[in-house]
Amino acid sequence: MIPPGKALCTAGIIVGLLAFFWRDTFNPDSISGARVLLTGASAGIGEQMAYHYSRFGAEIVLTARRETLLQKVTEKCLQLGAKKVFYIQADMSSPQAPEKVVQFALQKLGGLDHLVLNHIGETPFQMWDGDVEHTRWLMQVNFLSYVALASAALPILAESKGSLIVVSSLTGKISTPFTTPYSATKFALDGFFSSLRHELAMQKQDVCITLCILGLIDTEMALEKTRGKVYMSAYPAAEAALTIIKGGATRAREVFYPWWLELLCHLRDWFPNQRDVVIQSFYNYTSA
Repeated sequence: MIPPGKALCTAGIIVGLLAFFWRDTFNPDSISGARVLLTGASAGIGEQMAYHYSRFGAEIVLTARRETLLQKVTEKCLQLGAKKVFYIQADMSSPQAPEKVVQFALQKLGGLDHLVLNHIGETPFQMWDGDVEHTRWLMQVNFLSYVALASAALPILAESKGSLIVVSSLTGKISTPFTTPYSATKFALDGFFSSLRHELAMQKQDVCITLCILGLIDTEMALEKTRGKVYMSAYPAAEAALTIIKGGATRAREVFYPWWLELLCHLRDWFPNQRDVVIQSFYNYTSA
C-alpha cells in the first residue's frame, strides 16, 4: 500500500503537470490587426469565430456559400470592432473557388497571418447506403478544397510566419457510426496536414499547422441531424470557436474541444473491443 504522503505528492505532481500543459497562454493582443481568411463563416462555429476575431480587432475576409448570411455576419463584425471586414461568396465544391478566395483575401488584406479552414459539405447522418457519388462530392468540399486553399496560401503564410488552422472532428481520429463519408474526409485531413507539418519543418518554413478536434457542437445543423440518434451532450459553438482561435494564436499542434477528447484519443487503441461497444452505446440505431 502506498503511504498517504507519497500518494498526495504523486497526485500533486500530476495536477501540476496537467496545469502546466493545459495553461492558457493566449494573448488577445496577438490577434489585433492580424489578417485572417475564414471559411464557412456564415453560420455555426465559423460565424462565432468571425465575431471573436472582430472583438480582438482583426482584419478579416469571410467566405461561405450563402451571401445573404455573409452580409449579416459582416455587418455584425464591424459593430463588434473588426478593423476591416470583407466577404466573398464561394462554393467549395467548385475546384476553382479556393484560388479565387485566396487571391481576393490577398488583394483586400495585402497578406495573411491566419488561414482558418472550417467549411463542410452537408451530408446525411445515417448508415452507409453505398452512395459513392456523394462521397466523391464530399471529398471535394471537406478535403480537396482544404488542400487547394492551403496550397494557394502557403507562400503568403510563409512570408508572415503565419498559422494554418484546420477544423476537424473526433470522427477524424476515432471512427463512429452514421458518419462514414464524413469521417473519411476528416481522417484525410489529419493524414495530409500532419504530413505537411513534417515537410514544412524539414524545409525550415515557419508556418504553424493547428489541427482542431471537435466533439458534438450545438450548431443548428448538428443538433438537427443527431436529434434522437445520439445520447450525448452538445457543447456551445461560441466556446468551441474561441478554443480554435486560441489554439491557432498560440501555435498549438492540436486542439481538443471539449478537453477530454484528448484523453479519449490517447486511450482509443488500448481496448479496441471495449471501445467499440462503448461508442455504439451512444447511438440509437432504430432512429438512424
